[in-house]
Formats: sequence, structure tokens, C-alpha cells
Amino acid sequence: MMPSHTASTVNVRLPEGVSAARAAAKAADLGHLPEWDLSDLYAGLDDPEFSADMSRAEEECRRFSETYAGRIAEIASGADASARLAEAVRAYEGIEELLGKLMSFAGLVYSSDTTDEARAKFYGDTRERLTSASSDLLFFALELNRADDAAVDAAMADGALARYAPWIEDLRREKPHQLDDRTEKLFLEKSVTSNAAWDRLFNETIASLRFTVQGEEMPLEPTLNKLQDPDGAVRKEAAGAVSDVLRGHLRVFTLITNTLAKDKEISDRWRGFKDVADARHLANRVEPEVVEALVDAVRAAYPRLSHRYYKLKAKWFGRETLPYWDRNAPLPTVEQRTIPWTEARDTVLSAYDAFSPKMAGIARRFFDESWIDAPTRPGKAPGAFAHPTVPSVHPYVLVNYQGKPRDVMTLAHELGHGVHQVLAGPNGALMAPTPLTLAETASVFGEMLTFRKLLGATTATSQRRAMLAAKVEDMINTVVRQIAFYSFERKVHLARAKGELTTDQINALWLSVQAESLGPAITLDAGYEPFWAYIPHFIHSPFYVYAYAFGDCLVNSLYGVYAQAEEGFVERYFALLSAGGSKPYGELLAPFGLDAKDPGFWQIGLGMIEGMIAELEGMEGQG
Repeated sequence: MMPSHTASTVNVRLPEGVSAARAAAKAADLGHLPEWDLSDLYAGLDDPEFSADMSRAEEECRRFSETYAGRIAEIASGADASARLAEAVRAYEGIEELLGKLMSFAGLVYSSDTTDEARAKFYGDTRERLTSASSDLLFFALELNRADDAAVDAAMADGALARYAPWIEDLRREKPHQLDDRTEKLFLEKSVTSNAAWDRLFNETIASLRFTVQGEEMPLEPTLNKLQDPDGAVRKEAAGAVSDVLRGHLRVFTLITNTLAKDKEISDRWRGFKDVADARHLANRVEPEVVEALVDAVRAAYPRLSHRYYKLKAKWFGRETLPYWDRNAPLPTVEQRTIPWTEARDTVLSAYDAFSPKMAGIARRFFDESWIDAPTRPGKAPGAFAHPTVPSVHPYVLVNYQGKPRDVMTLAHELGHGVHQVLAGPNGALMAPTPLTLAETASVFGEMLTFRKLLGATTATSQRRAMLAAKVEDMINTVVRQIAFYSFERKVHLARAKGELTTDQINALWLSVQAESLGPAITLDAGYEPFWAYIPHFIHSPFYVYAYAFGDCLVNSLYGVYAQAEEGFVERYFALLSAGGSKPYGELLAPFGLDAKDPGFWQIGLGMIEGMIAELEGMEGQG
């Protein structure tokens, strides 16, 4: 049975003899936390409609192959090519929508509790059947790219196919890296027992880990949350628990990392990618030199951003340096309180409404219609995400809400994704997905709106300092930390190309990039070396992480345009979000006067962070 979407409470396992009073008190402070209702997709694991749709998907894939395989070039060069190709693309899009609905449901069910065997089997079986079925569709994109370009261009020039021109242009970018049909089919079918299997092993291993802090046994997410506890002793104990448990499983995490890096190297070599990150850049529709400029700009700014801020933070704590477990500690002498769920909801919706009632109206549906899963619980996927599912349904948001100010910002972030996905949906299954160059725009912008509204309502110097510090830390985590992650991934993949890496080698690479990015004010005490092992992006989406820095710097620039009260900004912003993946990022940014290819572009976003740090330095001795 699917979990109820009625109110829930925080759920941590307590060893025998330990009172549950603290957990109960925490749940009472948070209030009722909603769980999502997935019935807009399917009613449950045993829903007959799911089984019927699965059979229909398999049949439609077979029928599509029988109808079109081997005929696309002929259709493109024949009479009425625009209408006939458009008919084929529409059929393909409809099948992709159905496959996406089935896989979205299985993935969301699984993320609700990755340790439940029934859910894990359901997810695994669904993925296997859909991978097998979709192998019948592989020919379509390959044949479209092998068709005569002039004939396809003529068909796209007007008529029914013109709507799909952006999708076909995107396909063409993949042409130099396509393989023959049989090899592509082998890659797809083998993915179930190669990278997908290792992904799943990582998920289930992480979800099964338990950490003991203050006598409580809990999953990873609540343990990491303890690193923001007001009590330094609790932070230190939590860091030690994470370190000890991860260290005990490093053989598995090292094997997963080595295997997936080698799997990617094989794929890249066969497809002719020259650099370890080129496949990601192509998928993101961003030029490698633009990413390189971003990385260089951020790394050059480390001393002006993270090094400078952490030196200031250490001074607030009366020290020269801070241990790594105090990096995200709340400021001393600032009252910490648990923020109830209803307050978090109202805060975000109010900030969204001040920008645009339309934006708030879309976000409100996530609360009113049970599209959010909020409580922490054993087995639940850690972190947070917004899953777009398919345009015919709606997105779902997962958070692990624990009442911290950062949790409010996370909620604002994921709802930004959700709003973006709702607005992009009308583009259809092929063009609704947004490349990562713009995928973080609405989420980071939503955070900024929420932060600015809260800051504007705060007058006490101590509270303003705390809020500014928290925002600076979030921006450092989004920009500096993610570029450090990207640098770490590059080092790992480049080193793996020369041979298998030992745990000690990976640990050393991790410590080197962390020391460079965090600076001398953060001491990387013994125990920090295995912290790379729990980060899911390294496993699921290699080189994804620079998208966060890209999005943060871009949003800082966008927000600067908005702050100047430029007429028509809201309309242009909604046009950007509504475009989904139908337009390249450069074309979408042009109406705002922004150009990511401009060497000075990244300095705008980095300058905003520097300005906030300078404001914090100016508060010294006040309040």
C-alpha cells in the first residue's frame, strides 16, 4: 500500500532504554508534516491501471518500431514530409509521456523508502521493463539524424513539423557522438546491469546507514542536520558519527566510484568525447569554454569569498580557526528556534506573492493538493528534489523538513523548481525539460525572493547578521562548494583513467580540493576524509554540480535587473520559465541584457556575495 498523505510526524528509531520524548517534542514543534499523494499518477503498487499502462507502453513501442523503423529518411525526402514527420514525432512524444509517467511513479515510490524490498523490487522491475520497451524507440532519433539535413530543414521550415524544430536541432547536436543502432541498443539494455545497478546499490546502502548521536539512532539526513545544532558538542559528535559510519563502508563506496567512473570512460571513449565533462556540457547545451570561465572565476574568488567569510566567522566564535563540523554552525548568542511547517509555508508563499500572485498561486497548489512529502523517516531519500513527472500530471516535491532556517530556504528552492516545471509543461514531453544551465534559475530565484523578504522585515542588528550570514553560507555552499565538487570529480575521473583508485587516493583528492576552497580558517581535522562518500550527485549525475554555481551566479545577475525595477521584468521572467527546453539559454537571457559568454558576467554574481560579506564585516561592533 502507498503511504497515506495525511499528517505525519518525524520518525527516528530510538534504541531500547532511550526516551522518545525528544522526538515527540520535535514533532510537536514542527506541526503536521504532509506526505505526498501519488494517486494522480497511480493509486498504488498494485493499481491495475499501472499494469495496463505498462502493457500498453510495451505494445506502443513495438508498434512504433514496426511502423517507422528504416523509413525515416524516405519519409523526410518524400511528399508531405512535414506532416508525416510531425505525425511520427507526435506518436513518439506520446509514448515518451507514457514511459515517463510509469517511471516517475516507480521512482517516487522508491524514494519514499529505499530500504523497503517491495518498493525496491517494484522500481527495479519497472526500470527493466521500460528499458527493454524503449529499446524499440532508439532507431527514431538515430534515423532522424541520418536523414538528409536539407530535406529535414525544408520540412521544419513550415507546417506541422515546425513546432518540433527546437527538439530536432537539439538531436543534431548529439549526431557526432551517436553509434550504430545495435551498439546503442546494447548500451541501453546493459545500463540496467551497469550504471543503473550501481546507482541503486549506492541508494540502498546510504538509506540503510544509521548514526548514533546523543543516544538516538537515525538516518543520514537528521544526522547531517545536527551539524547545524546550537550545541558545539552535538555538532562534533554528529560529525564523528558520520565519519565513523562512512569509513566503515568505504570499500563499497570506493568500488561504486571506481566502477561508475570506468563505465563513463568507456561510454565517452566509444562516443568520441575528448574531456571527462564534455558529455555533461552537451546535455546541458552549454559551451565548455563558458563552464571553464565560470570555474576559473569562482576558483580565483575563493580568497575573496569563502576564505574571507570563514575567517570572519571564526572571529565571531572567538577563534583563529574553526573545525569542519562548525562550518555551518549557527552564530553564537543568536537565539535558535524551530520553525513550524505552517510558518515555513506562509513565509515562502508570501515572498512569492509579493513578486507575482501567479507564482504564489502555482506554488500554493503543492500544499493544497498534496504534492509535497515533508517528514524525515528511515529509508526516505536524503536531501530534497522536485520531480517534474510528465506534463499531463504535475511535479512532486520531496524535502526532509526539520525546522531550520535552511529548511525554509530549501522549501523555497524546490518550489521554485516546481513552479518552473509547471510553467514549462505545455511544451510537451520532448521540450518541457530544461537544460541544467537554466534548471536552477527559478529555484535559486525563489530562495532569493524569500531571503530578501525576511531580511527586509528584520531590524535587529543581531538577527540581520544571522540572516545575512546564513545567506552567505548558502551562497558559498552553492557556488564555492559546488565548484570544488566539480574540481574533485574531474580529479577522480582523470585519475581513474590511469587505473583503479584506492580509498586513500580518493580521500586525498577530496581533502585537497576542500582545503583549497574552504581556506585556512577551516581545519580539516581527522575524520573529514570520507565525507565525499555520501554525496549523491557524484553517483547519479556526474559533473551536474556546476549547474548550481551557474544558476546562483545567473540569478544574482537576474535579481540585480529585477531590483532596478525594470518594467516588464515579471513578464520576461515567466517567458523564460515557460520556454522549458525549447530555446537556448543565450536567447532566453538576451531580453534581460545578460550574456553568460561575456568574461565579466560571472563577476556580477560573485560581486553580490562579496558585497554581503563586506556588509557583515561592517556590522562588527554593532548590536
